Amino acid sequence: MGAGCEAVGEEARALRALAEAGDALVAGIERSVPTWVTAQVERILDAWGRASPAVCLDAERAAAAAGVSAAHRVASELRALLTRDPAEQARTPAEIVRSVVREPTAVLTAVGVPPVERDPFDERAVPEDRYDLAPRSLADLGGPELGAALLAWGMAKAAVLRARLGG
Repeated sequence: MGAGCEAVGEEARALRALAEAGDALVAGIERSVPTWVTAQVERILDAWGRASPAVCLDAERAAAAAGVSAAHRVASELRALLTRDPAEQARTPAEIVRSVVREPTAVLTAVGVPPVERDPFDERAVPEDRYDLAPRSLADLGGPELGAALLAWGMAKAAVLRARLGG
């Protein structure tokens, strides 16, 4: 088999691995984000300690709905990224997933929770994260399998691009 055929085979294998890792990422996000959003809202409300029981109950209900909304939005944005050719993907899955802070931030802001004090680097890196919610890794959202899926995706994307360059 010639070098050209091997490169085509390598690219095809890498593209399959990329699709599998992408599917695992989307499934993990859809599964993990609703629970994560609810837990983050509860954590910040508990730390703040000034919400009445009625406000806490309303916030928990809003967080449940926000979690479902966040999962759909982030999964949709991930699918849009993952359907693009790897060479044309201008964002990363991690960048998209970090935007998951929008929905719990809206819930916390609506009940009057003030922003938390944050590290200056975090303030620059994720300015919209008023409550220091942004996951440091995908594993923070749903366990090690989500972090492993991101790693597999990155390795597969690199393999696709490398195969296209001939090795």
